[in-house]
Amino acid sequence: MTQARNSKRLIEGQHLLGIESLSAQEIVTLLDLGERYVEVSRQIDKRQAVLSGRTQINLFFEASTRTQSSFELAGKRLGADVLNMAVSTSAISKGETVLDTAMTLNAMHPDILVIRHPSSGAAELLAQKVSCAVINAGDGQHEHPTQALLDALTIRRRKNRIEGLVVAICGDVLHSRVARSNIHLLNKLGARVRLVAPSTLLPTGAQNFGVEVHRNMREGLDGADVVMMLRLQLERMSGAFVPSVREYYRFYGLDEEKLKLAKPDALVMHPGPMNRGVEIDSNVADGVQSVIREQVEMGVAVRMAVLDALARNLPGGGNA
Repeated sequence: MTQARNSKRLIEGQHLLGIESLSAQEIVTLLDLGERYVEVSRQIDKRQAVLSGRTQINLFFEASTRTQSSFELAGKRLGADVLNMAVSTSAISKGETVLDTAMTLNAMHPDILVIRHPSSGAAELLAQKVSCAVINAGDGQHEHPTQALLDALTIRRRKNRIEGLVVAICGDVLHSRVARSNIHLLNKLGARVRLVAPSTLLPTGAQNFGVEVHRNMREGLDGADVVMMLRLQLERMSGAFVPSVREYYRFYGLDEEKLKLAKPDALVMHPGPMNRGVEIDSNVADGVQSVIREQVEMGVAVRMAVLDALARNLPGGGNA
């Protein structure tokens, strides 16, 4: 199945650097388009002509099999020429700066650049130096917009709404760009957001994010419609944020007993990769309330939607 390019703009910006800059209507529009691409991805012939003739470069400074592979698959299903930059073997690993890389890539005239970087603000810096569309695939502790969109699509498909739902985001909120993007999105769409974590893993001023803050897992999960677990990001920790992994799991790991405090039909989510036995029990991760595998499927559909939406804003975006 093929689909010609459509010139109708879906979002205003040239780039997708974060959820914070999107309006509620733009978020809903992307989710609606993602819904369509779920069906496309389930067909035998998944090919579309939306990005035919376009070039997409995936520039990942951090390893992420799930995110990079879904962006690659999304681009190819839409007909783009997709290039994955091997950062570990490139000039970047030999001392070239992000700006040098930006200028080099810009000279190749790509249409879309997908970047993942350990430093907050790297995607925005790149966007200022290139003429193509830039998609933030995760930058430091700042944002991970497509993860929040795929989470929202997963929730909406299961619950038929987002407004009014109680969503508990639990675990290492301090180091999580996924949490930040989800807070922005869920607040914009009218959900009731709870952050559940020990004090050492909560950002300063968390109570000013328009959320409820709980330091007790049992209180935070009480009556929740969605339980979103976050990975304990030990690689980002420079000090002792938790006494021990065993102690952390005892108080903040999601097991069957703690899950019973949420609503009986509560969804269990995790952005991956999971630390089983650290922030989530295997029985819960693989249980009937888990939608973790569904999140992976939604990831491809949402990234197809984002690529499609940004391609419409490119020069010649309306030409078949």
